Amino acid sequence: MSQPIGKVFLTLLKMVIVPLVFSSIASGVAGIGSTGRLGMMGAKTLLYYISTSLLAILTGLAIVNILKPGVGAELGLEASPGSIVTSQPGLLDVFLKMVPENPVSAAVEGNMLQIIFFAILFGVFITRVDQRFGKPVQDLMAGLFEVMMKMTRFIIQLIPIGAFGLVGSIVARTGFAAFIPLGKYAFCVVLGLVIHACISLPLITRLVGGINPLKHVRAMGPALMTAFSSASSSATLPLTMECAEDRAGISNKTSSFVLPLGATVNMDGTALYECVAVIFIAQYYFSHGQGFALSTAQQAIVVVTALLASIGAAGIPMAGLVMMSVVLKAVGLPLEGVGLILAVDQVLDMGRTTVNVWSDSCGAAIIAASEGETGLTVFAAKPEG
Repeated sequence: MSQPIGKVFLTLLKMVIVPLVFSSIASGVAGIGSTGRLGMMGAKTLLYYISTSLLAILTGLAIVNILKPGVGAELGLEASPGSIVTSQPGLLDVFLKMVPENPVSAAVEGNMLQIIFFAILFGVFITRVDQRFGKPVQDLMAGLFEVMMKMTRFIIQLIPIGAFGLVGSIVARTGFAAFIPLGKYAFCVVLGLVIHACISLPLITRLVGGINPLKHVRAMGPALMTAFSSASSSATLPLTMECAEDRAGISNKTSSFVLPLGATVNMDGTALYECVAVIFIAQYYFSHGQGFALSTAQQAIVVVTALLASIGAAGIPMAGLVMMSVVLKAVGLPLEGVGLILAVDQVLDMGRTTVNVWSDSCGAAIIAASEGETGLTVFAAKPEG
């Protein structure tokens, strides 16, 4: 009974993602008004997202290489694991596929990069048409976003039931034996997340944005707790925006652009986890004579692919687990290795989602400060003037 409950809960979350992301980005871009300002804000946002995700991946890479959690692990996999055929997009392919041939098809398939690309263009050209036509469309996008936030809040109320269904199903399939050898792996992921969330991001927030990290984490507290309990950055998005605007003092024009975009493409915790998991799986197979020792060059591929995979991962529970196949395939590892981490993924998903949302909120505050907003309540010291 628990498995159908969990599936229904995940389906409800997936149901709201496409209209929520499209309406939030389109209305946010249209609200900025000036395409010149959009370009400047977009460039700063993109730079922040790439930098923090890369920093998270390198943190995880260092930890997993030092602690080596996969060496000597006994998890009972087949001696000759089977492989699953999957596509391995290259860097050029990723950029080429960002442009949708058919936006409706992209929405049906849940291709988030294509949806984001179209939503940004749609929002830009809302401001380029005569106000008689643009204003009603902009109001429609804003209204649609409000409706989707209300619907998402309703789904959030079902979290206890959904969490029971998901966790119960995983334990029924794997049992508790896998938790012992996976303890080191889980520790590596948690340690990396803690370092990134408690050291790296606060330092960036303080040094780059002049933001007091302690004030900011208090302001974002409700959103972070919801992210941890729901394991969904997209489902947490309405509360993240509410905390950013009402408690941190970030303007709507900044939060409505930076946060929805971040909930879809900025996945620091997911990127870190994918890197640690792939190296862990490689260490496991190599220690059992499978010959999967990753060279420095191959680990560099893991870093790049984990960054791209985290961008393409949807902000829903366990989305990073689905994207894991892309990273595994990039370095020639069997996809059966995904089964190694299923036993503890639910708990780790809650932690990495919290880091994802925390990074999004830090980015919104930094971008707001860089845009000259003086109404922030989380400045280290109130700016003069």
